[in-house]
Amino acid sequence: MATDAKERNLEADIEAYLTSPEGGYDKATDKVYTDHGWLRYGVDADQLAGFLEETQPKQWQRFVKICGVQDPRLRLAQAFGNAVESQGGIVSVLHHGFKTRGVQFRVCYFRPRSSLNAKSTELYGANRLRCIRQFHYSEGKESRNTVDMVLDLNGIPVVALELKDQLTGQTYENAIDQWRTDRDPRELLFRFDHRIVAFFAVDMSQAWLATHLDGSKTYFMPFNQGSNGPGVDGGAGNPANPDGYETSYLWEDVLQRDRLLDVIEHYVHVERKTESYIDVKTGEERTREKRVLIFPRYHQLDCVRRIVADISANGTGRSYLIQHSAGSGKSNSIAWTAYQAMSLHDVDDRPVFDSVVIVTDRVVLDRQLQDTVSGMDHARGAVTVISSRMTSADLLRALRDGDRLIVSTLQKYSQIYDQVSGVGKRYCIIVDEAHSSQAGSHARNLKRALADTDEALREYEELEGDAEEEAEEAEAALLDEVFSHGRFSNLTFVAFTATPKDKTLELFGTPQPGGGFRPFHVYSMRQAIEEHFILNPLAHYQTYDEAVRLARTVPDNPELPTSPTLKLLRQYTELHPYAIAQKAKVIVETYRSVTSKAIGGKGRMMVVTASRLAAVRYCKAVRGYCRERGYDDMEVLVAFSGEVQDPPNVSGAPTYTEPEMNVGHDGEHVKESQTTREFRYWGSVLIVAEKYQTGYDEPLLHTMVIDKRLRDVKAVQTICRIDRICPGKEDTLVLDFVNSREDIQKAFQPYYAETDLAEPLDVDRIYALLEEIRGYGVYTDAEVREACAIEFGKDRRNAQGRLKSALTPAIRRYDALGSADERYEFRRKVRSFVKWYGFVTQLVRMFDLDMHREYTFLRYLSKFLIADRVDVTDIDDKVRMEYYKLKVYKEYAIELADRPATIEPPAPGSKGKPDRRKDPLDVLIERINEEYAGNLSEEEQEVARSVYRRSRDNKEVADALARHDDEPMFMDRWREFFRQIMMDAYTAQNGAYDSIFTDEEKYRAIMEAVGRMLYRGEK
Repeated sequence: MATDAKERNLEADIEAYLTSPEGGYDKATDKVYTDHGWLRYGVDADQLAGFLEETQPKQWQRFVKICGVQDPRLRLAQAFGNAVESQGGIVSVLHHGFKTRGVQFRVCYFRPRSSLNAKSTELYGANRLRCIRQFHYSEGKESRNTVDMVLDLNGIPVVALELKDQLTGQTYENAIDQWRTDRDPRELLFRFDHRIVAFFAVDMSQAWLATHLDGSKTYFMPFNQGSNGPGVDGGAGNPANPDGYETSYLWEDVLQRDRLLDVIEHYVHVERKTESYIDVKTGEERTREKRVLIFPRYHQLDCVRRIVADISANGTGRSYLIQHSAGSGKSNSIAWTAYQAMSLHDVDDRPVFDSVVIVTDRVVLDRQLQDTVSGMDHARGAVTVISSRMTSADLLRALRDGDRLIVSTLQKYSQIYDQVSGVGKRYCIIVDEAHSSQAGSHARNLKRALADTDEALREYEELEGDAEEEAEEAEAALLDEVFSHGRFSNLTFVAFTATPKDKTLELFGTPQPGGGFRPFHVYSMRQAIEEHFILNPLAHYQTYDEAVRLARTVPDNPELPTSPTLKLLRQYTELHPYAIAQKAKVIVETYRSVTSKAIGGKGRMMVVTASRLAAVRYCKAVRGYCRERGYDDMEVLVAFSGEVQDPPNVSGAPTYTEPEMNVGHDGEHVKESQTTREFRYWGSVLIVAEKYQTGYDEPLLHTMVIDKRLRDVKAVQTICRIDRICPGKEDTLVLDFVNSREDIQKAFQPYYAETDLAEPLDVDRIYALLEEIRGYGVYTDAEVREACAIEFGKDRRNAQGRLKSALTPAIRRYDALGSADERYEFRRKVRSFVKWYGFVTQLVRMFDLDMHREYTFLRYLSKFLIADRVDVTDIDDKVRMEYYKLKVYKEYAIELADRPATIEPPAPGSKGKPDRRKDPLDVLIERINEEYAGNLSEEEQEVARSVYRRSRDNKEVADALARHDDEPMFMDRWREFFRQIMMDAYTAQNGAYDSIFTDEEKYRAIMEAVGRMLYRGEK
């Protein structure tokens, strides 16, 4: 294909850099392939043979001898091609070489871990990299099929670039079109995992990457730094470059000789997955292997390299917070960081880390992370995965044996922390999903297991002088705990999260000169959305207004506790069968009109409910609506834990479990462990209660219905379940019955861009809090020492009983405090102190033994501080729902600001007094009615009440109620009565009825509400 002169300028500039001493390439033409017939073999056998003869002379001589009279270069080309076909593909051959006729060849050498090994350094220097412009990739002298630039390694083509110049009116998009339409993926050089591992489409401003040419289906991803540069907050694209092209990082930072060899060695790999699918002919589930060639995205490469460079420059003991959004390829980033940390050596060629530890705070080890780390072949046999089938004893063995890379859940460390010693050892701890749990007891026990406490002992000796003598006395165990506090130079933390909270930032963030903390590396939600690695879950957000009117049904107007009764009234409203029935209609009709047509007919819907009881009632209502309408093509599943009674606390009422309620496509009950599988392949709607709101990855999830109040990180984690991409998925939809646009905007904004912490926690505030607690006079110093002597003493006989006895005087004094408010304040302050002391001692080492004793005492005492019981009267039999209407408020895109968010530091202390007021029931009902303000006028509400009274006194209606035990059957009959009763009422008082007869929605709402009130009142 002819190339414009200006396009050649870009080519020439790239070539000039790569073939300079800094770039490290030799300049060549494709004649080395075409003139010697090597193109048909996809390798320049002359170049490869020269490399082998120089670096592996004995093996080469043996191979030549085996070839006899045959041309060894021809046999080498054939053997190389056969090896790629039969020995795992080009990536495997690049990593491990290949064997032919008993001779093992390495096709390249990678940089040695230490420069002390002169021979390895010499072999690495022998690699031959060439830059070839206008590469003819098809055989035949008449062929004009060329690629703008090909880079080869020892005669093996590994990278190809199509280049475009905006000055000619073409962009990277034209280059992508060329790869998709003008490049035959059957050509040897273009076949998957056969030769070239990276196909770039590049212009002056952007670079895009593919690793598998597949015609029009070829997937290209952006390979850009981000609009403000790599590792910082920004959007898609690249920043302006005053010194040259905006894409110059590609050839300077990625394709430069040493850097490309680093990428090939440490990052490029073939991911093998066994995926399930449904055979469309038989309907049976089958499996197949899917192979994906992974080339790191630019932010991943930049992130890992920066971490490694910082550790190399500053040593161990630092923390690195990585704020990478969903869609960032986090599992690969974690795996690459782990392998690079494992490979780090110091100037004396000793490993920097004795072990690299990957921990996740999920109870069950993340399968994707486990498979990704185990699947990379960079260090075969080096990974120890402590799976759910293994125990803490296996983790203990791995740590004691010094296994190089260990993957485990955080919880297992709490079972073995006192059996491991980190003295003299250095660990790199990589944290998956670093949330606030990293400030909890499991995280503290992880540090106690791996910290080199000799460091703390030396520091304590400097402060106290007599630490050794004191440690030999009764408080040795107390000192052991204190010595595990603070930060340790033998522990390096790398923490990954998309939603860093205040504690996460202070634990792992990079300290700033002004006193705050920020992430070490950022790949923001904004950038992930703009680069189309995730969809914007807020792009189509539909909120609803609920109009409700409750009324008292009992003659008296009792005074009831304000806060708990308001909560019960809200629950009554939200769980009312009529309210749920109206929402069920929206759910089903939205699924049928929108969700089922999305993603090529594969769209799925999730309904997020506020409670397990709500999930059960939603499931019954959605299925009931489908039956009423004759919709037999929807499979509705439910997910909740344990057993639910409906109605609750009613003797003899039926109970429900997830497996009992779920019936699969084959008519059989679905096991709880199979719910998500059933949903993926055959489901339509999944109704959940505190399940699958975090960590659940289902790309077919298109629509989310929310009937639960969501705040902060929980809102982000829940709603982002729908942002995953897959072929054919173009958008998402959220229907939110309870949260406002402002609520969701407020929750998402801190995590849309970079998240920073304004200033560090004021550690000394914990002393003030402790003084407040002491002021209540609930316990004495002597009682604290007595309890600690039991806790840390060697005599463990009946220790738990003796500890309870030591706490008893304090428990009695707490019970005797003057008022419920005083007990509440004391209880809240004690629990706050216990929580914050645990967090603060991860940040700093205070060596305050008295405070640690008091913390130990209060930690146990807090378990016995019982809250005052508030008697809450059940209100279901005291109120009724007179009116309910669900109305779409608006659909819009919730916009977020393109700027970093700064959050304030956490603060220990009480949250104020509880609301102990009492109000008459009518007052509380009116507050709920105002909260759910209806849009019926007073006159229209009176119409509804009038129709109800007329219907209640109607003999035909009464007979129908007596005959029908099934509510849907009565409702079918009721609709016939309703119009006649309305007409009779209209004749008597027509003015107020006009608006109802002309508003179909109001007419139907009153008809349904009155009918259900009649049925439930009689039954």
